[in-house]
Amino acid sequence: MGFAIPINTIKPIIDSFTNKGDFEEAYLGIFAYDKEVVKYLNNDLDFEGGIYIVTISKDAPIAKTNIKIGDIITKIDGNSVNRMSELRNYIYQKKPGDNVELTVNRNNKEYKIEVNLSKR
Repeated sequence: MGFAIPINTIKPIIDSFTNKGDFEEAYLGIFAYDKEVVKYLNNDLDFEGGIYIVTISKDAPIAKTNIKIGDIITKIDGNSVNRMSELRNYIYQKKPGDNVELTVNRNNKEYKIEVNLSKR
């Protein structure tokens, strides 16, 4: 069995190793489903765009905010996200200790939540 990793996902890691000799992964602490996946899991759930939060790690920096399972992340630092891979790619470009602003949709209301990324 094999699998491929998109170059855009691994590029920040390679750049970090090339420039600094190491890579410290910034950590947000969620797992979310893309819109296309959610419709197969819950027919009643429909949203315009973003990623649907299904897991929040207890020790994660995002657990210190008021984000909840079921929230939909639509943007990070003003950049639209519609796939978990887009969020991951963005976070890989950050360092532990950096702040990011998430735009979250909950019950058709939009919230902006700041999260301080930690080291994984």
